[in-house]
Amino acid sequence: MDTGSLIADLKSIELGRAVGHVEEVVGDGLRISGLSAWARVGDWLTLRRPGRPDLCGEVHRIGPEDLFMDPHVPPEGVSVGDRVLLSPPPVFAPGAHWIGRVIDPFGRPLDGRPLLRGPEARELHIAPPPPNERLPLGERLNTGLAVLNTLLPLVRGQRIGLFAGSGVGKSRLLACLARSAEADVIVIALIGERGRELREFVTEVLGPEGMRRAVLVAATSDRPAAHRRRCAAAALTVAEFFREQGKDVLLLADSITRLAEAHREAALTAGEAPALRGFPPSVTPLITGLTERAGPGREGEGSITAVFTVLVAGSDMDEPIADILRGVLDGHVVLDRDIAERGRFPAIDVGRSVSRALPDAASEEENVLISDVRRLLGAYERSEVMLRAGLYSEGNDPLLDQAVRVWPDLDQFFAAGGEGGIEDGFNRLRLILKRAQAGGAKAMPTQQSKSSV
Repeated sequence: MDTGSLIADLKSIELGRAVGHVEEVVGDGLRISGLSAWARVGDWLTLRRPGRPDLCGEVHRIGPEDLFMDPHVPPEGVSVGDRVLLSPPPVFAPGAHWIGRVIDPFGRPLDGRPLLRGPEARELHIAPPPPNERLPLGERLNTGLAVLNTLLPLVRGQRIGLFAGSGVGKSRLLACLARSAEADVIVIALIGERGRELREFVTEVLGPEGMRRAVLVAATSDRPAAHRRRCAAAALTVAEFFREQGKDVLLLADSITRLAEAHREAALTAGEAPALRGFPPSVTPLITGLTERAGPGREGEGSITAVFTVLVAGSDMDEPIADILRGVLDGHVVLDRDIAERGRFPAIDVGRSVSRALPDAASEEENVLISDVRRLLGAYERSEVMLRAGLYSEGNDPLLDQAVRVWPDLDQFFAAGGEGGIEDGFNRLRLILKRAQAGGAKAMPTQQSKSSV
């Protein structure tokens, strides 16, 4: 048994609690008297209900005479005068023994096994390391996918956004990164996911091999908004713990959109007015504060390489949450529904995706290679309507001729794995371009174009 964890548990035992009473039930919230002098925002409240389970919630707003409680479940059966006990926020203390476990945002186990807390309690909402003390981005990572090893490189400490609609392979891509990407520890935040998907992700997607280096923090869709909003901060706190131990951490947060929706629900309950297409103004500092906590650590520490997913309805890349993230991250990967529907995985739209690790993450020769591929890809996509209509005639545009020849090989490359490593991926790209320049590939039939199924 971990002696430090046991001692920390003993020290956290409460010897007494302040007591208040319910004054009013307002919608799904409760107005509590008698605790204003003792409570802090975020403290834990427990309402005793004889013959029924306790009702827990958090302090959301404090006034001179009373405070507002945000219950974790609807306050059915609550009456005026019911006793309410005040406690500090639950202790969140990650430890190395959390690897391989599934926990909720409060550090409680969700996998049916007991879990000791770590030796040191941590605040969930803290400032990121000072910019002048942080190390620069590190070397390229082998992600297990050829396209992310070459054209859209991911480096240690980089933070990227994964923008996708529903049903285009977002979860499958995250699972591939969790199994194959180079990292010492994988921390996964599942925010607002369905309970069935949580079990499938653990048992089928990650499996025993993936869970050996993973910590999964989950707040399913049936959990209160306060739980879902807390999930991302809890996962980042776990990742920061391992970063301070010198570990290189891969953080996968799915999804920031559901985090923003949970925050909107809680903020509207607290009286904050909506502003950004229904989202409150405080959603911007919430998201930017979380993303800034990821990245390289200080001297002697490891790094947090982060992938934040965004659900974009109707592929609207200008919706508020996508716009906020795109402005503060080090690149974005866009998944396209047309590509997914014709069966290519991952359904990455390379032309619309950007890695801000370039050009520093690649050599001069590799940057030239990436530029050549993007130029050919752009030429093909600009002429795709003409190709589908059968108006293409070889010999009129040498660049388009080469793009048409290279497209089948590129499309196959975008779906390839990265088992051979980063250098093998670039070697395959060199071979593809040489074949196209030599005219060795046949022109692609129009029914195989990107938009056809």
